[in-house]
Amino acid sequence: MTKTLTNDRMPADRMPEVRGKLTAGRSLAELTWLRVGGAADWFFQPADIQDLGAFLAALPETIAVFPMGVGSNLIVRDGGLRAVVIRLGRGFNGITVEGSRVRCGAAALDAHVAKRAAEHGCDLTFLRTIPGSIGGAVRMNAGCYGTYVADVLAEATVVLRSGEVVTLGVEDLRFGYRSSALPEGAVLVEAVFDTPRGAPDALESRMAEQLAKRDATQPVKQRTAGSTFRNPLGRSSTGAADDTHELKAWKVIDDAGMRGARRGGAVMSEMHSNFLVNEGGATAADLEGLGEDVRAAVKAHSGIDLTWEVIRVGDPEAGL
Repeated sequence: MTKTLTNDRMPADRMPEVRGKLTAGRSLAELTWLRVGGAADWFFQPADIQDLGAFLAALPETIAVFPMGVGSNLIVRDGGLRAVVIRLGRGFNGITVEGSRVRCGAAALDAHVAKRAAEHGCDLTFLRTIPGSIGGAVRMNAGCYGTYVADVLAEATVVLRSGEVVTLGVEDLRFGYRSSALPEGAVLVEAVFDTPRGAPDALESRMAEQLAKRDATQPVKQRTAGSTFRNPLGRSSTGAADDTHELKAWKVIDDAGMRGARRGGAVMSEMHSNFLVNEGGATAADLEGLGEDVRAAVKAHSGIDLTWEVIRVGDPEAGL
């Protein structure tokens, strides 16, 4: 997935006043799991939802905004972003459980939500091995082992680009495979899940098994952004014994001979060929270019057009 952002370069004396932290020219490389990319024109960490809403309402419509989570599924191009990057922190990461309902801030990590829910007998175990935060999980309809956010989401609270705070239901978000209809420029601040029930010990055991399987098959100790491409099959792995692999992204990449393919410091993992890895010194151009090499090879071999799952934003080179 690639996003094109346009932005007037707003001088500091014309930016809205905030109670949170607003930084000019903030480098984003160290905030992404791949550790690449340029700077954002502005980087805003709101103090609370009121601060966020007031900022967006006062920000001219010509200024692009880009909500950013923990950077687990993101390539920021080397020229950086002509936008205000909004990143939620403390105050947006709470997790509360009432019966079978789990309410969590968008900045709460998927793994933390899964663990807290399990302690209360709420089954969100599918989130345990998904990297990132709840905001990104909802936006991308994250899922694995046959369960998706769309299956358990009750509602989501977002701050629109206008600054208005609204609550959206599943029907409003029109979820698809790795997609949602979250309004452009909206910042998701909270999600509420209605969950199946389970025994806490059983849920903990299931998550431990899932983690062990993930660690044995994915390069979790390297710099990656999770799955690089969506499965052409149109769904995530179920983890079941009869799960088909013929139209999995890793399988069509293997069939095209691209496991271990390299460009600069970027490589398609030998451990799992749908994981793009920064082995050290890779640029965003290396990583994205290698991904395009893989897409071209798969297209030539099987006729399949792989779709990026990793979000790519920004300008290829400084000054563009």
